[in-house]
Amino acid sequence: MKEHNPDGSRLAALRGSPLQFCSPVLSALLLCASGLWVPNASALGFRVPNQDASAIARGNAFVATADNPSAIYYNPSGLTQLEGQNVQVGSLFYLGIYGDYNSPSGQGSHNDPEVIAAPTLQYTITPKEWPVSFGLGIYEPFGFSVKWPDDVPFRQESLKGSLTYITMNPVVAWKVLPSLSVGAGPTFNYSRIQLVQGLLPTPLPMFPADQSDFKGDAWSYGFNAGVLWQPHPQWSFGASYRSSSRMDYQGDFSIHDLPPTGQSLAASGASSKVDFPQIAVGGVSYRPTKHWNLEFDVDWADWTSVQNLSLQGTPVPVQNRTLDWQSSFMYEFGVTRYFDNGYYLSAGYFYSQASTSTQFFTPMVPDTNLHIGSLGGGYKGRIWSWALALQIIGGGWRSVAVDPSVNQSVNGEYKLFTPTLSFTVGYHF
Repeated sequence: MKEHNPDGSRLAALRGSPLQFCSPVLSALLLCASGLWVPNASALGFRVPNQDASAIARGNAFVATADNPSAIYYNPSGLTQLEGQNVQVGSLFYLGIYGDYNSPSGQGSHNDPEVIAAPTLQYTITPKEWPVSFGLGIYEPFGFSVKWPDDVPFRQESLKGSLTYITMNPVVAWKVLPSLSVGAGPTFNYSRIQLVQGLLPTPLPMFPADQSDFKGDAWSYGFNAGVLWQPHPQWSFGASYRSSSRMDYQGDFSIHDLPPTGQSLAASGASSKVDFPQIAVGGVSYRPTKHWNLEFDVDWADWTSVQNLSLQGTPVPVQNRTLDWQSSFMYEFGVTRYFDNGYYLSAGYFYSQASTSTQFFTPMVPDTNLHIGSLGGGYKGRIWSWALALQIIGGGWRSVAVDPSVNQSVNGEYKLFTPTLSFTVGYHF
């Protein structure tokens, strides 16, 4: 996300900084974890709602079920349904983010897709005959990765960008009544970002590396909480909440082949603040028999926290950038058929509203209204469990006509298509 400076260069980005109060132990854990995570690619703002293959197969309609260790993310109160100790690992694989762009003049462009992994890790323990359960999860609730060809009309707006946002989330869940559980825990978050943009509208041979490049990282904290109520064996109700978090990014900024001299500029200590949204989810699960589970959820993300982007500490002035993002909903439906031998099959669908503004659109986050379908299955045994899910993410063309004060080279139509494959493996002891 970038801005226009007085000499005609287009610049912008997010930055990162370490959170001062984080202990050395916590810092070491999350920094080590960040080496295993690569930037995620997301068409849901930069939200990553997919955290478990069983839930993904059900269209992420899981807040009122939450019966495996991924409840740490989906609804921490669900941990009281688990006995003993459980470890679960898994990963979501984006099998390429296929972005298409058509300019008003008819020029077509495609981004450079790549396979991207987003791993997860959860551990839970419920002491025998205790009404309390404990859990620890590491996952990525936000992220994006996009790379456009160097000759796109909007190269001054976006060439390459990536965001990694990793959360360590210890939780405690308490079974208040046989039918009612609550759970909550703090979130410790580490984020890093890179943004690359062109300086000229068209690449020239005499300035082969005309780019601005921002790199930075940050720490923040927040919390999540949930409640699970099953007043009748056939009905279960769940709700969860994730707090907003602010990343005070600090990092390095550089410019290469700055026209007309081709000079390079660099500065450390560039900074920016980004507010990540609060999220609330509510849902109901209906289980007509022990073999069936149908669930419907409504998921709300308060993207109004992302209104603008400013960058300080650069060697050239950078104007404040208006983003004007909007709150959005996801409507999720899933069904699971359980078999007596421990196997199960699931299918799901959810609709995701676009969060980004049309008037202040940026190809760095090419968000659109999306339809997401999924299919999967797995096995849940006494010791081992596993799940696999295939997901298809797609939407129609989004027409963009930005505000005249913004770089209008982004005007045109955008479309996204993304297949994903996910797996989880769990061990109970």
